[in-house]
Amino acid sequence: MDSEKKSMLKDALILFAITLAAGLLLGFVHDVTKEPIAEQKAKAKAEACRNVFADADSFEALAAEDGPTAYFMAGQDSNVDIDEVMRALDSSGQLLGYVITVTDHEGYGGDIQFSMGVTLDGTLNGISLLNIKETAGLGMKAKEPAFYGQYEGKQAEKFVVSKDGGDGEPIDALSGATITSRAVTDAVNAALGYYQSVFQ
Repeated sequence: MDSEKKSMLKDALILFAITLAAGLLLGFVHDVTKEPIAEQKAKAKAEACRNVFADADSFEALAAEDGPTAYFMAGQDSNVDIDEVMRALDSSGQLLGYVITVTDHEGYGGDIQFSMGVTLDGTLNGISLLNIKETAGLGMKAKEPAFYGQYEGKQAEKFVVSKDGGDGEPIDALSGATITSRAVTDAVNAALGYYQSVFQ
């Protein structure tokens, strides 16, 4: 009986040591990679801002208290979050418009996140995808200008996927990826709705 207890105690100590070592190692890896990951995200965000507002010289984050709490479009579309809003400024500090980063949680493969530029007259200036994990050859085609270019340069209150009908600027769905097309369109509409309710 004593030998059994000793064996169990020994096993427990070994398991504890392994768990402790693994935890310490994970903590170390997290600390080492945290800064490069943050730098990469900041770089991607800056690049997205430039992609959707090439005329701007600088971008300034809008504080959450300047708009809906945490930028969340409560009561409008529970499947879409407004993640961040940046002011797009020219070299003299004049406001050109806004860069709105949005996440739709209804993509076929999960979240779809992108930044979009909106000029002061409400024209959608550009779209830059940040995170998308849709089906290769189908939903991933949302990253191609042939799809997202349909939204750009348009001054519309809302967009609709053509096959769904309804009022709004029509968008041709990606072949075999209607869910992805709807998710992007819903996110664009949520961002436009935010812009219209807060800035116009």
